[in-house]
Formats: sequence, C-alpha cells, structure tokens
Amino acid sequence: MINCNFRNRARRAPAWPRWLALVAVAIALLVLVISCAMVSRSVVVLPDVPGAKYIGSSECEQCHEQIYKGFATADHARLIAQGTNALSAGCESCHGPCSLHSDSGGDVLPPYSFTSGRPKSDSFGARVAVASPRATETVCFQCHAEVRGQFGLPNHHPVTEEKLSCSDCHSPHTGSIYIGGGTSLLSRDESCFRCHPAQRGPFVFQHEAMHEGCVTCHAPHGSVNAKLLTERNANLCLKCHFQQVSDGRLLIGGSDHTLRVQQGSCWTAGCHEAVHGSRVSPSLRF
Repeated sequence: MINCNFRNRARRAPAWPRWLALVAVAIALLVLVISCAMVSRSVVVLPDVPGAKYIGSSECEQCHEQIYKGFATADHARLIAQGTNALSAGCESCHGPCSLHSDSGGDVLPPYSFTSGRPKSDSFGARVAVASPRATETVCFQCHAEVRGQFGLPNHHPVTEEKLSCSDCHSPHTGSIYIGGGTSLLSRDESCFRCHPAQRGPFVFQHEAMHEGCVTCHAPHGSVNAKLLTERNANLCLKCHFQQVSDGRLLIGGSDHTLRVQQGSCWTAGCHEAVHGSRVSPSLRF
C-alpha cells in the first residue's frame, strides 16, 4: 500500500523556483526603470568636415573656461557623437570638428564660428578677408527641421528675415534652452516678456491662461493665424471655457453667448479685448 502522504508530497512542485523567477523579473524591471531614468544623453549624427576631426567638448575648456563651466549645465551638453568611440560633442555639434582650431591655438576658426573671429592670414602674414560665418538659425535647423517649417508659415517671428536670432530666445551655452530657465511654464515666458513687456502686467484681473504660459495660446515659432495664435477664432477660448447648449442657447460661464459668438472672436467682438488681463474688469474688458 502506497503511503498517501508520500503521494501528496510527490504531486506538489517545489515553490522556490517560482518565487525565484518572480524575484528575477522584479529585479529586471527595476534595472530597466533605473536605466531609463538615468539616460540623459542624446545621440546625434555630426557633419563631416574634410581635414578636421572631433576632439570632444573637454578640449574646449583650455581656452573657453567660463563658457565650458556654464555649458556643463546646458541642454546641448547632453549631445554625444554616434559610434563605438562616442564622445561628448556638445560644443562641436554646433561649431563643427575643432581639431584644426585647437591645434592652431585659435588661428584657424572652427568650421562654424558664428562670429568673424580672428582673421586668417596668408604665408606673408597679411590678413585676408573671410566669408561671413554661417547664420545661427541655419545650424539650428539641421536638428530642428520642424521649426524651419514653422518659420515658413504666414505669421512667424522674423528670424528668417534676420531681425531676430534663435539665441535671442534660446540660450545655447548655459542652463535650460529657454532663457527663463527651469521647467516651469512661467519661467519660459521671460523670453516673451523681453519683447512684449505690456503683456506681463501686473493686472488687477489677470487672465488665468497666463498661469499656463504664453504657448497655451500662441505658437512661438509660426502659425497660419494672426498674432501666432494656435486657433483663429473663439475655438481658442472654448478649449478652456466650458460651453453648454440649453434650449437652443449657447451658454458660456452661465451667460447666453448665442448671438455674441456670431459677431466675431471673443477678443474682436468688443467683449473681452483685454485678453491678457484688465485693471478694471473681471470680464477682461477694456
């Protein structure tokens, strides 16, 4: 007669392999999450310049110490070159391979210098004229092709007309790419307020959209709509302001807007023309 206890023990599979598998999966997921959180680099494909090699951003510190120290905090400092011998190429991702510039002690300008720099000289020591450096926005457009398209829209900031430069709103060498710095939307608005101080206020009654940042209503590079608005009519306001249809009436904020919305946009129909804020009216009038 077979012992029943022995039979039951034989049927039961040991539990420790399953627990071990669960622990291994948990550790793998934890490592994956930590790895993704630690990734702070962006791989870029750098242009080839005949006769010049990439030497890495650390070499720039020898002559550009102050810029290099600040550049360590810049968004562009995260750029690295592609390949098995990847190197930190933040500086050279915009200025090009700087081996000739470094070896010559600065006599040879970087391929993309953005400034006139030290004039070149011929074999007799005479200074020769050099062509204007490549425009800043041309370099930016190499990585930001979608922005180039936005500047081609009917309404855009006058960057392509050479009245503004990308660096007027974006800081390439220090901290956040936004001059205001940080990740807060309000700090990004500092770039806008430098040219549009009237929109800063202060206002007694401020439009609540101002707390969300200028880009809530405006496309910063270009738009098909006037004033760089993301929408051309009242649809812009209705994204945030709740609307309700009752008995054939359009109610917005509890007020009947059935006929008002037919007179034009909220800010052109003579109702809410103080779109950024008002000093006298909570309804953003005057």
